[in-house]
Amino acid sequence: MRKKLLLGNWKMNLLQAEAKVFAEASRALTQKAKAMNVMLGVAPTYLSLQTVKNANPELIVSSQDMHFEAKGAFTGEISAEMLADIGISWTLIGHSERRSYFGETNLSCNKKIKKALSLGFTVVYCVGETAKEYEENQTKQVILDQLTVGLQGVTEEEFQRIIIAYEPVWSIGTGLNASPEHAQDICSFIRKTLATLSSKSRAEAVQILYGGSVKPANVKAYLLQSDVDGALVGGASLTVESFEALLTQMA
Repeated sequence: MRKKLLLGNWKMNLLQAEAKVFAEASRALTQKAKAMNVMLGVAPTYLSLQTVKNANPELIVSSQDMHFEAKGAFTGEISAEMLADIGISWTLIGHSERRSYFGETNLSCNKKIKKALSLGFTVVYCVGETAKEYEENQTKQVILDQLTVGLQGVTEEEFQRIIIAYEPVWSIGTGLNASPEHAQDICSFIRKTLATLSSKSRAEAVQILYGGSVKPANVKAYLLQSDVDGALVGGASLTVESFEALLTQMA
């Protein structure tokens, strides 16, 4: 049976002092999550990764991105080796904001995914369609391309460390929500696609998250869907109070 996962993506928010306060206050939440059999984590900025990990070692701490090279002339980038050096072993890859603002492609995502997996990381690979693609009924083709290219070369064993986050781009930070039925339809399609890229049994074990304006008021409706195993949450993960309210709805 797949465990539920609640993962907060802090994006470019919270200074180190604020991150430390959150992490210290979240210690009770990690115990609550453990009792609920729910995995709980956050993806802080690079500067706060170690701060959060030290303040609450039981909280999953993920990077928001990483480079596919180990070192070199890549100004402003952070390698997987550098993340591993401070004890980080999770990373998001391919978030729509990385694709939209920084030119991330399915191929560059693939390079990052293979690099991260080679070092034993757990990868949360983000997929999703834009408003235009949604309106033109291209959602499944876009996601098929993102999965097929992004996950090419991933071995059967490595699929154990792949998590997929479905985030319709048109709903991220807009207040617009995909219906639970739409989320289920696409997450089911993702699982069927993963079965063709690995195996049916492996695909059945992959956690698939929904993201996009997720709040305490709507998260439960998504989690009632059979192929939605958790949530990747933005703004609603920035305070312990809101994060706890989300967790409570996962019971």
